[in-house]
Amino acid sequence: MGQRDQRKGQPADGDECRIYTDGGARGNPGPAAAGGIILGADGRVKAELSVFLGHATNNVAEYRALLLALAKAREMGCRRILVCMDSELVVRQINGLYRVKDPKMREWYDRVRTALGGFAAWRVEHIPRAENARADELVNRALDKHAEEAAGQ
Repeated sequence: MGQRDQRKGQPADGDECRIYTDGGARGNPGPAAAGGIILGADGRVKAELSVFLGHATNNVAEYRALLLALAKAREMGCRRILVCMDSELVVRQINGLYRVKDPKMREWYDRVRTALGGFAAWRVEHIPRAENARADELVNRALDKHAEEAAGQ
């Protein structure tokens, strides 16, 4: 990344994005949420996402977080992306190092792979949980908000 997009002849810097995503469930399965951050090539935050997902597993929440962030990045004009996640399982599945055996998980995997195909270039990397603190914070914010709303009803 950081080089010219040879197919268009335009500088790629303006369309590069770094994406951090996280998903989590309290109970697994249980109430689940997704969070994500999209940074521009300059390292500035372009968008933050925080969504309550309903009842799901941690792994489904991880895939859904990734899908939400990819859709937003595409909408914002990102063409070359680096995705950073702390879910080693999802990262290894997306990168073809682990097979996706469960049919329901295969559907999420297929959706992500299709979404990634819409970018000129992409990489998905595993990062330590400590480096994904803001995305985790966004997940917990959505879960806490839902819990507060449910308690108030």
